[in-house]
Amino acid sequence: MTGVSRRVFMRNTAAAGGAAIALGGWAGEAFAAEPTAAAGIASSQLVTVTPSDPRYASLVAGANGRWVGTPNYVLVASTADQVVQAVQETLDKGLRFAVRSGGHCYEDFTSNANIRVLIDISAMTGISHDTARGAIAVDAGAQLGSVYQTLYTNWGVTIPGGTCPTVSVGGHIPGGGYGPLARSHGVTVDHLYAVEVVHVDAGGVARKVVATREANDPNRELWWAHTGAGGGSYGIVTRYWFRSPTATGNDPTTLLPKAPRELIVSEVAFSWNGMTEAAFTRLLRNFTAWHEANASATSPYAKLFSAIKPRHKLAGEFLMSSQIDTALPNADALLDNYLAAIVAGTGLTYRVDTRKRVDWLYNVLNWPGLGGSGFEGKGRFKAKSAYLRRTMPDAQIKAFYKHLTRTDYNNSAALVEIAGYGGAANLPASSATATAQRDSIIKMLFVNLWATQAEDAANLAWIREFYRDVFAATGGVPRPGGVNDGAFINYADADLADPALNTSGIGWEPLYFKDGYCRLQAAKNKWDPKNVFRHTLSIRNV
Repeated sequence: MTGVSRRVFMRNTAAAGGAAIALGGWAGEAFAAEPTAAAGIASSQLVTVTPSDPRYASLVAGANGRWVGTPNYVLVASTADQVVQAVQETLDKGLRFAVRSGGHCYEDFTSNANIRVLIDISAMTGISHDTARGAIAVDAGAQLGSVYQTLYTNWGVTIPGGTCPTVSVGGHIPGGGYGPLARSHGVTVDHLYAVEVVHVDAGGVARKVVATREANDPNRELWWAHTGAGGGSYGIVTRYWFRSPTATGNDPTTLLPKAPRELIVSEVAFSWNGMTEAAFTRLLRNFTAWHEANASATSPYAKLFSAIKPRHKLAGEFLMSSQIDTALPNADALLDNYLAAIVAGTGLTYRVDTRKRVDWLYNVLNWPGLGGSGFEGKGRFKAKSAYLRRTMPDAQIKAFYKHLTRTDYNNSAALVEIAGYGGAANLPASSATATAQRDSIIKMLFVNLWATQAEDAANLAWIREFYRDVFAATGGVPRPGGVNDGAFINYADADLADPALNTSGIGWEPLYFKDGYCRLQAAKNKWDPKNVFRHTLSIRNV
């Protein structure tokens, strides 16, 4: 690394006690409520922003610098009715459009060259208790940090979402949602009660509809489709309602899981210096074996979340971040036992960078960012994902070691986040939601970050080779139903839909959705029969 302390970079790549579960800003900073691209544009009328407008550049650029859109104009909507208007006007002009809430899409779904109109809903940020529905209503442009802060401050509750506070719920929720509280409370959509969607009917008319999880709701399949299919397949979600399935009554303090009051957060660093392949293998085997042994929702460790993040050897070291709810009896002892289990038999020691008690709300609002201090310029990235159902096989770990120690690759900002799963996330049946992976123990995010277009080829080649080697036994992808269980749609990877890159014979559809894909297609036929809402990984019409 040049010009940046490896230790500073490594420390700042960890979410204190959480995982870099959603890519956001590259440097850590305290969350400022709703710093959206459309801030200040909210209006009683639909707002058109053209390329000559100084606001245009920020509205068409997202978190991944590889993708910058060039639409003819951006329509900023502040209400669901304005979204209906925006969709209808654009359809009537025969223009291709896409929707954006927070701009955190990993691929080019909202910035593709074919997109001529971008509908921005980031100004829609309301959060309230809907007494009529007995649920908490959250507009699709609201950012996770604002959601966490409002839910906790007003009612002491939360949703088990991701760690990046600037991710908007618009795209986060329909992909399933996932975060450090998943082992305690399940994935986010396990608490989704209803969605409001602007869709287009067979006559080409834009309409607004609400779909709930109620068994007698004729629109229920539209709700189901928004519990794991990803965004941009059925319409534009303008509002979500959250209410846990076990909630009773209409007291907002009981409608969702109680947020932890305090956490013990731990961050330890492992040095590459002197680390043998045998020690590295044992470390990753221990980490994944521990999660297999403690995958039950009744485990005393169900409220412990941890992620180990092996980095390329050039970084010098890599981190393991953990958090545990202090409300657990003997929380400190449980954490100590966990740390001891991870290093057992490795011969490794670790440096303790953090071990402290922190207020939960402060912790979730102060995510340090994936890139860390000094890496603000590394705005381009590629990501891939996989679920793991059992202890990681030695052959997969061998591929990790090979690619993370390659001497012909010189990007220290390349890592895999191996994050804890299981617990309450595995309680629902695989068909209960469109999030079909319900017996996994680990979720993995492969990612590398770089600065310039000239570096694209080398970095894309590395992560693609790495991924293929890890899953070589199943054709280069994490085949569902074996050791692995497919991939996570919120970590969108268009490579899986490219036959030149995915030569496994396993389509992207079962990798993301398993047996639920046919059901998702049936919902697509009903709610978007003209295939208005489409992108590389959108649900296809039959």
